[in-house]
Amino acid sequence: MPKQTLELDVSRTPEMGADFRPARGLLAPTDLPEPTLDSENMLINIGPQHPATHGVLRLLLELDGETVVRCVPHIGYLHSSFEKLGEYRDWNQVVPLTDRMDYLAPLIYNCAYAMAVEKMMGIEVTERCRVVRVICMELDRIFSHLLWLGTWAIDVGAFTPFLYSFQEREKVYSLHEAYTGARITTSATRIGGMMADIPVGWDQGVRDFANGVVKTLDEIEFLLSTNGIHLGRTQGVGIISGEDALNYGFSGPNLRASGVPYDVRKDRPYYDYETYDFDIPIGEHGDCYDRYMVRIEEMRQSARLLHQALDRLPEGPINVQDPRVILPSKTDLMNDMESMIHHFKLVMEGVKAPAGESYMAVEGSKGELGMYVVSDGGSKPVRWRIRPPSFVNLSVIPKLVEGGMLADVIMVNASLDIVLGEIDR
Repeated sequence: MPKQTLELDVSRTPEMGADFRPARGLLAPTDLPEPTLDSENMLINIGPQHPATHGVLRLLLELDGETVVRCVPHIGYLHSSFEKLGEYRDWNQVVPLTDRMDYLAPLIYNCAYAMAVEKMMGIEVTERCRVVRVICMELDRIFSHLLWLGTWAIDVGAFTPFLYSFQEREKVYSLHEAYTGARITTSATRIGGMMADIPVGWDQGVRDFANGVVKTLDEIEFLLSTNGIHLGRTQGVGIISGEDALNYGFSGPNLRASGVPYDVRKDRPYYDYETYDFDIPIGEHGDCYDRYMVRIEEMRQSARLLHQALDRLPEGPINVQDPRVILPSKTDLMNDMESMIHHFKLVMEGVKAPAGESYMAVEGSKGELGMYVVSDGGSKPVRWRIRPPSFVNLSVIPKLVEGGMLADVIMVNASLDIVLGEIDR
């Protein structure tokens, strides 16, 4: 199937053309002076306790007046150690750790981890499970982008879009809670399926949300996309070319905003994404404004995907019928000795994965999310490593802000859409 791309209309208004605020030259790291005690430059900290850092991120800035000479990001304030903790948990017990890494899109991380383990074990989940996972991942892509959009608006000084976007997020919280019993820490997947089938009426709730969120996005765009203050703070700020974005390891909306149409769902499809009809929004200038426009359009494309997935949601079991990985039903447990033995062994010993390794990459809300697992044949991973999109995306922030103004640091950082849970993992 040929790749479909959607060229965004990021044309500038006549009053504020593309050159109304020229892009500032960037200083190479080798050209930067070493700060000394007698230097006239000022060192300031933004974070780790600062609302504009979107988490416990510390940016050490060297300023010449209001010009950023050097930016050094510091992480390590969470001490989560998720990857190491996973080596002391059963395969299914790792799932709660995954939704605490990107707590803004927990279902995507739940599904990505389960897919990596199932790939290693050679498990093919049911058709209903595949579609439900697509629904969960696209729902949380919108869920994550809505939080980004609301906080982005706050950073630029607009409050109403924040209220609109968070009102829509509340609807996703309700859908999370109806399905998993939790609003944020969903822990929805299991090796071989899901924690449970979707409740009655949940699919209609998702459809209603997909219809409503598109209308809300129209209202937010009306307030932001041609607003003079928003344009002045974002156009021509934080520019990165497609070639540089690739060299830095950018992925997700940040990469596509620089004109590179790479999306894991299209280029390395999983769960039949190649059979869905959706476009890849790409930018042209690679600045903060393009990154904003790409995410706005991505939410609309995810709403399209939700409708298509709901239309094709089949009947049948959501879990594989495999006693190695799935607990028997309550009825079988109470009436069949063999089922009781399977239940006992799974609960007491956990899922036993064959010796091997696997890597599974999905298109997360913030970029390419990779899960790598290694088994020695036991009930726990020997190694569990994550390719976290925010961690890689954050590495480019010095290039984007050095040579710019202090005020631009806030918008550049916001445009990258990072979450510290998976950065300091």
